[in-house]
Amino acid sequence: MRRYGLSDGQWEQIKDLLPGRKGHVGGTAADNRLLIEAVLYRYRAGIPWRDLPVCYGDWKNVHRRLRRWCESGVIERIFRHLAADHDNEYMMIDSTIVRVPQHSAGACKKGGWIRPSVDPVAD
Repeated sequence: MRRYGLSDGQWEQIKDLLPGRKGHVGGTAADNRLLIEAVLYRYRAGIPWRDLPVCYGDWKNVHRRLRRWCESGVIERIFRHLAADHDNEYMMIDSTIVRVPQHSAGACKKGGWIRPSVDPVAD
């Protein structure tokens, strides 16, 4: 298994949820797995879309296709399917992987601390 690639078991779990599969209305997409691996590579490596390696195809096409899948609910359907599996090892999130900019971490601002108002309706 490649570092950022899907294992065969992971691919088997999601391949029937993707558009463009055999027996599905519309054209057959031969590269659904490559698209998923490109998206995983981009997010796991933390690179901009423009830096996506050429082996995954043109970055604009990968981004456009991912955006279409997001807008049509394909990605949400995949996440819901994977979330239903309680043994899924990738569902764990902790603070070591969630980056927060210093501005949203309660750091002191130039004008001092921002205090909440005493009016609970205004907050």
